[in-house]
Amino acid sequence: MDGEQFGAFVQKLERFARQQPKAYKLRVGLLATLGYAYIFLILTVLLGTLVAIALLIASSKTISGGAIKLIILLAAFIVFVLQSLWVTFPPPVGLELSRQQVPHLFALIDRLTSTLQAPQFHRVLLTDDFNACVVQVPRLGILGWQQNYLILGLPLMQALTPGQFRAVLAHELGHLSGNHSRFAGWIYRIRKTWLQLFEKSQQTRNHAFAILFEPFFHWYTPFFSAYSFVLARIDEYEADRCAAEIAGAQNIAAALVNIEVKSRFLQSQFWSDVNRQMDDRAEPPESIFNNMSVAIHQDVKLDDAQKWLAQALATTTDTADTHPCLTERLAALGYGDRPEQFLSSIPPQDRAAEEFLSNNLQQLTEHFNLAWQEQVATPWRQRYAYAQAAQKNLQALEEKASQQSLTSEEAWNRANWTAEFRETEAAIALFREFLSTHSQHAAANYALGKILLQQHDPTGIDYLERAMMADADNIMSACELIYSFAIQKGDKQTAEVYEQRAGQHYRLLLQAREERSQLGVGDRFEPHDLSVEAIAQLQQQLSSHNQIAKAYLVRKIVQYLPEKPCYILGIEREFHKLKPETTDERELVQQLIREISAEILVLILDDRTRDLEKKIGRIEGAAIYTKPKHTKQITSK
Repeated sequence: MDGEQFGAFVQKLERFARQQPKAYKLRVGLLATLGYAYIFLILTVLLGTLVAIALLIASSKTISGGAIKLIILLAAFIVFVLQSLWVTFPPPVGLELSRQQVPHLFALIDRLTSTLQAPQFHRVLLTDDFNACVVQVPRLGILGWQQNYLILGLPLMQALTPGQFRAVLAHELGHLSGNHSRFAGWIYRIRKTWLQLFEKSQQTRNHAFAILFEPFFHWYTPFFSAYSFVLARIDEYEADRCAAEIAGAQNIAAALVNIEVKSRFLQSQFWSDVNRQMDDRAEPPESIFNNMSVAIHQDVKLDDAQKWLAQALATTTDTADTHPCLTERLAALGYGDRPEQFLSSIPPQDRAAEEFLSNNLQQLTEHFNLAWQEQVATPWRQRYAYAQAAQKNLQALEEKASQQSLTSEEAWNRANWTAEFRETEAAIALFREFLSTHSQHAAANYALGKILLQQHDPTGIDYLERAMMADADNIMSACELIYSFAIQKGDKQTAEVYEQRAGQHYRLLLQAREERSQLGVGDRFEPHDLSVEAIAQLQQQLSSHNQIAKAYLVRKIVQYLPEKPCYILGIEREFHKLKPETTDERELVQQLIREISAEILVLILDDRTRDLEKKIGRIEGAAIYTKPKHTKQITSK
């Protein structure tokens, strides 16, 4: 089912869950059991067949070569199925905390775990994310045996009061609570497992596996995902109720508001200010998380907090996230009509990080300071070098513009660099001037439209519309900009229009991606339209791979987004008798994709694609590369 069908089905299930909660949970449980039953039924049939063949051979007391081959093939396929179904989850990454290191934090975790009858955590990790969550990693794949991780973000602990943090922690443990949602937690784990299993089945190239499992997965995974989605959303309300019972409804409501406001502050102000420093500082700041802690408590202005809260309250619940929107969560807690009261606690007087990390706070903060510095050092220096060069070039263009006219490219660069390094009003004037002679320039229309919306000027929508008309690649980001602008203005009708438009384009992109990821004899092709220079560069790249004997390049005729060319590069491989260790087929494809800058689908031509190769070969100008014959090798396919 597509996104629209999924959303409609979820809404239908939500109504059913409200009207008949027990019947709904029974269906979810039966669906979860069905998934396991199908897998074990297939494995039982395969193993039974293998045993039956072995018994027939034993009873006949004769062993034929064909029977041995059949047993080997069947056993190999059973092993392959088991490997494919062995879904692994990578463990979360973070700085592990110990009881001796932060005793107050573990004392709080122990109290909440006992009260909520939740399982013990095997690891408590501290990260640099503005988040907190519980992660369960099944050690036996689909069979479970969970390893429990509690992930705590240092920035979140810096932003919340001890009471608010206690409420957030109670919410997270509520997902595992034996009092409320053990069934929901089980379904939640199965949901994640099945989604990963479905993705893995899509990647496999084994035809027998596809025949046995793919039809079931295609039906079951979206169906079970919709049913479990509703339960996951119900579980969020259950976890909020756990937090309210343990830490107080006021604390969890205040935490929800605080998190929304502070996350928007960090995204739109703090990190923006940090990124601007790249233009003038050769090295990144040394104490970024200390600076963040100070900024969270001193730099959030009440006017901005009110604006960010209004944006959060205007966001509606959709099927993109199992979390209900802020408005609905506050209403369920009994604070839906007065959320602004919690802005008075911003900034908080006490910080959870100081209380629960106590004497180790500075040491832990320093760890993340150093890790962040190492992570951003290279891109920071690259940006600094670019900014210095660009500002030097901008100054030269400004001097030239005072004496003579600039070329189109120079005028475009001047407007762009002015937007990056000068006053906004100056950039607006230059973009308007550039568009007076280049009215259909997609990037210029997009840049001016974005700036105008940031300046709260609704005429920016017109420029973004032109940008979308000129280049469909702008549709998603332009719709997002207009949607955010409309939400800020309280214009829900306009916001809904552009949200739907973005959704329609996203579905079109998915259809285009699917169409371009598949090739068959029924596809139609035409000559490529690449320049002589582009072909010469491609030939040079192909010549660096000794195993490539011949290459064809054509353009596939597509239904979706036909203005975006879909190029097919067909490769014939050459093998040397004395070098059987030739690069793996998949590895060769990945190497070519990394080397070729253009969007080209690489296809290995062999016995499986004989008919397709003949069809491509008949296209005029398709053969673009043949390996020189001075290398004496024996070719086979």
